[in-house]
Amino acid sequence: MKLSLPVFIKLLILHCLTVLCVSQDFDFFYFVQQWPGSYCDTKHSCCYPKTGKPASDFGIHGLWPNYKNGRYPQNCNPDSELDESQISELTSTLQKDWPSLSCPSSNGYRFWSHEWEKHGTCAESELGQRDYFEAALKLKQKANLLQALKNAGIKPDDEFYDLDSIEEAIKGAVGFAPGLECNVDQSKNAQLFQVYLCVDTSGSDFIECPILPRGRCQSRVQFPKF
Repeated sequence: MKLSLPVFIKLLILHCLTVLCVSQDFDFFYFVQQWPGSYCDTKHSCCYPKTGKPASDFGIHGLWPNYKNGRYPQNCNPDSELDESQISELTSTLQKDWPSLSCPSSNGYRFWSHEWEKHGTCAESELGQRDYFEAALKLKQKANLLQALKNAGIKPDDEFYDLDSIEEAIKGAVGFAPGLECNVDQSKNAQLFQVYLCVDTSGSDFIECPILPRGRCQSRVQFPKF
């Protein structure tokens, strides 16, 4: 069946608009890692994955496309559900470096699906499903946050450390200032919770953050054991 020219043009425009909606532009990524000891040491429930208690190390929370004005796109392509076969070869590494601590206990797939659908779909113009998760895993190894802090004498030992010292230790290792987010335990102690690093749109290199999140941290924060 031949389409008339006006109908063809309308369909072409509709296709282009659909592609633009799916592949939204963004300015940079937030690469976010969380400390499991702080996640679990709050009033919120914490469940270890079905694979057992994760290692005492920072775990990936996500790789989030962002705009320089502080806003961010989300759920850009509801038709792009995570295909488990795309990440099957990464599963064991994801379970180690990107574990889920939410309840009920899981194998992590629900967490990864959420991160892909909410954030990853907004970066499909740059990274496919496997590439998205591989990029995050490589960034974790590249940053090596726990080692950077230990090298500065900052350890997860329930002691309190100057927030400035934590920032400087991470900046010294990564090359750029991090954004730090804290939470509060049941004793109302501020704890180091999440570390935000900014990454270019290719998902491969750390960059200076165009804007840093506000993280409700005090001048001294606890680095809890896990």
